[in-house]
Amino acid sequence: MKVDRTSQMVKDRGYTRRSFVKKSAVGLTASLMARSAFGDGVERGSPSNDEPVPHRPLGKTGVQVSALGVGGYHLGSIKDQNESTELVVRALAAGINFFDNCWEYHDGISEERLGTALKGKRDSVFLMTKVCTHGRTKEIAMKQLEESLRRLQTDHLDLWQIHEVVYYNDPDMIFAPNGAAEALLEAKKQGKVRFIGFTGHKNPAIHLKMLSHDFPFDTVQMPLNALDGTFKSFEQQVLPEATKRGIAVLGMKSMGGSGEIVSHGALTAEDALGYAMSLPVATTISGMDSLGVLEQNLRVARGFKPLAPDAMQALRESARIFAADGRYELFKTTTKYDGKIGREQHHYPPVDKLPA
Repeated sequence: MKVDRTSQMVKDRGYTRRSFVKKSAVGLTASLMARSAFGDGVERGSPSNDEPVPHRPLGKTGVQVSALGVGGYHLGSIKDQNESTELVVRALAAGINFFDNCWEYHDGISEERLGTALKGKRDSVFLMTKVCTHGRTKEIAMKQLEESLRRLQTDHLDLWQIHEVVYYNDPDMIFAPNGAAEALLEAKKQGKVRFIGFTGHKNPAIHLKMLSHDFPFDTVQMPLNALDGTFKSFEQQVLPEATKRGIAVLGMKSMGGSGEIVSHGALTAEDALGYAMSLPVATTISGMDSLGVLEQNLRVARGFKPLAPDAMQALRESARIFAADGRYELFKTTTKYDGKIGREQHHYPPVDKLPA
């Protein structure tokens, strides 16, 4: 979360200064409580600015990816192509090689920006994007794949994932004849993608239903943060199952999706990202819409060493009160993070047409 946007975010959400300061104080107290369990709160050492982001195995694939990944959505939120390119270049220089994206992010602008930024650098990165059929056919999925390849200026993806598996009937539609699952296998057979997976953020039960099909997924992406540890928990329910199957786990929403965990004072940005990166995941994908946010995250990620188990438990406990009703994990409890196309395909009205 960008520190210089905090005051505006507080204003946008209708908070008074007094209520925000009170919440921030509670969050600071919680952070200090967690740190008391393990000394200064970090086992990350004191990495220098030229120490790279460490790499980790991507499940059973034999590939190594950076422990911190660049989220694709925010590349389309940045002012222009030049700023997007500079962020990508700086991330690469720091040792980040995992780049996330999605066919529907900003109507394709995010993929186009990443493709331009990676011109001449494609072989240096692990490139992932997502397909957005939302229950539609294999043919539509393959058409989207070709569009993604064109925008990203490449002839293949390192990872192609099914995007936003968040509705209870999604697994049934994905694995129906001529569905998205068949497209994943076809794309892999054609050599247009190396690895395949799926993503979602709503309910662990939906992820578990996907995994129950025993499909040869290489990866699964899910929200993982200190609040998730005690509320509708992907960490407790899905992470162990994926790990048991040898499927690489990709973490996301370490700070709540739009930084709610930090902006409302539940945890500091350092503790929030440090917790997520300490879980047994291949990478933690973080949305970064400025060089300042990139540098903030790099201060945690350079030379990162996972927190000790007692430190992790202390952070979970310190954040438990904020987690109890999902107020800062809105992707689980509201429609805020449910995409427009997915809602259309499931015959739901757009979010802006819902009652307040």
